[in-house]
Amino acid sequence: MSDTPTHRRPDDDELRARLDDLQWHVTQEAGTERAFTGIYWDNHDSGLFRCVVCSAPLFESTDKYDSGTGWPSFTKPVSADAVVEHVDRTLGMVRTEVVCASCGAHLGHVFPDGPPETGLRYCMNSASLDLERTQD
Repeated sequence: MSDTPTHRRPDDDELRARLDDLQWHVTQEAGTERAFTGIYWDNHDSGLFRCVVCSAPLFESTDKYDSGTGWPSFTKPVSADAVVEHVDRTLGMVRTEVVCASCGAHLGHVFPDGPPETGLRYCMNSASLDLERTQD
């Protein structure tokens, strides 16, 4: 099997074998991990955050910042076509859901209360991400 990312959604059997219960719940059932519990909320390592489902590149660590929310937050995706945004009317509110453009995995939500550079806060679930670390 090749180590080259396919950027596609594997079938359910392959995904269930590879993802833990929380990763499945977040990415396939639009779940949310509890604040301050994910592996990346307070992670400061350099690298590229990829989709845990299909390995598509999503966010750069240089665009990550501490939003104080307990989830990894970014000012922007790695490219305009890396993610897709949808209106989310669940839980009695209107939010903007963010999904991976390559495989449709739920990643989190984007809010208009970010830092001045973009004014956006891409609030992602650690369970939807995989960090490809780079040397500083």
